[in-house]
Amino acid sequence: METRADQILREERRLRAFQAQADAISAAIVSSDLPRVDIEIQIERLRQEAERRFPRQMDLFARIYLARFRRLWAQWRAEGELAV
Repeated sequence: METRADQILREERRLRAFQAQADAISAAIVSSDLPRVDIEIQIERLRQEAERRFPRQMDLFARIYLARFRRLWAQWRAEGELAV
């Protein structure tokens, strides 16, 4: 039987994996030549993951992650805006 400590540890791992995905998207925006559409696909996958895990906190996802991705895109990429 899984203990409360095991549940917390499992959730911490999931949160770290989610954050790692967000960090990878940020890195791709800043230091890769991936086309905008590919970045937008990655962001949409992360959004879907957030909606699955945190359905009542999607406003936080938009305010934290989408704002971060848009800001990085505006700073590091010359072409257009993200459509997310």
